Amino acid sequence: MSTESYAPSSDGDAWDTLSPAQAGFDAAGLATAVDFAKAHESSWPRSLYYPDGRYVGLVEWDESGPWSEIVGPVRERGGPAGLIVKGGRIVAEWGDTARTDMTFSIAKSYIAILAGLAASDGLISDVDEPVAKTVAGPWFESAHNRAITWRHLLQQSSEWQGEIFGKSDQVDHNRQIGPGADNSRKGEKRLLQPPGSYYEYNDVRVNLLAYCLLQRFRRPLPEVLRERIMDPIGASQDWRWQGYDNAFVEIDGRRVQSVPGGGHWGGGLFIGARDHARVGLLVARGGVWGGRELLSPAWIDAMLTPSPTLANYGYLWWLNRGAAAKPGVPATAVFALGAGVNAIWLDPAQDLVAVLRWIDKTALDGFVDRLIAAIR
Repeated sequence: MSTESYAPSSDGDAWDTLSPAQAGFDAAGLATAVDFAKAHESSWPRSLYYPDGRYVGLVEWDESGPWSEIVGPVRERGGPAGLIVKGGRIVAEWGDTARTDMTFSIAKSYIAILAGLAASDGLISDVDEPVAKTVAGPWFESAHNRAITWRHLLQQSSEWQGEIFGKSDQVDHNRQIGPGADNSRKGEKRLLQPPGSYYEYNDVRVNLLAYCLLQRFRRPLPEVLRERIMDPIGASQDWRWQGYDNAFVEIDGRRVQSVPGGGHWGGGLFIGARDHARVGLLVARGGVWGGRELLSPAWIDAMLTPSPTLANYGYLWWLNRGAAAKPGVPATAVFALGAGVNAIWLDPAQDLVAVLRWIDKTALDGFVDRLIAAIR
């Protein structure tokens, strides 16, 4: 991981820039990558609802049935936006990078960061310890669920069975994501496998992980994130992490909202591209910001290590590894990904971070290819 010393100031305003040439890019090539991102806007309607009233997520994942109610806030999106950061400095920027749009499953990667804080605080003593040992309630009472560990939840291999905040794990059975995904069988109940043996992208189980972290911190996750990560790296005060209308629980006499790992049913992380870029830079720098360790480098190494059930997935972060690895893209590249498409793409080996808001899902790889081709 890079140990470059420069990081943008904590006041959230001043952020040094570099010309493409100073940053080691071919200027024309970098402009081509940026123009490509601008020209390939997401096909999602800006209101996030189609004219017939259907929410984009439900159409995207071919979802209907008893667990499809939108129960969190939804906000119309802006246009394409993003920035490229090299050596901690901005090399290119386009669109409204301060606008706090929904960011969908990038929130999952933030949950992994919070889990790292919990581990550093001793609230998770061992990722291979059953969650039931420290989280009370009905969630892990069955013989099947009792075997689930923190690692299983972080790698989306838990196979947890149940319902939380009105959503059943079954809603994301047989779910596929990405270009060409076939969700014709999504929501059909399937035979569950032993915890830790089978990968499935399941939003309900990630929501359960967020709830379990809330129980360990005994504080709202957005409050912890702001205090421990976002304020120290100089993020804006504008971002919000909102949950479902029915996701309030009582913690030590305080009414607290549990937050979801995306905007599948509304809610989630509402944030700007510049704030995402700061978080990406923190991860690329091994958890160190301006000489201060905010997140354990050992945790980041674990977070970005391939899972046994999916080689291109770590702890809720995507990796350029295994059979799905993109040719010509460094194996050190990792990214947080949200529907729409929203992405924090980074290569720690090159101290390079790129944030994309609302690029078409078929164009993400094309942008990355052009970005890499522009490096001299």
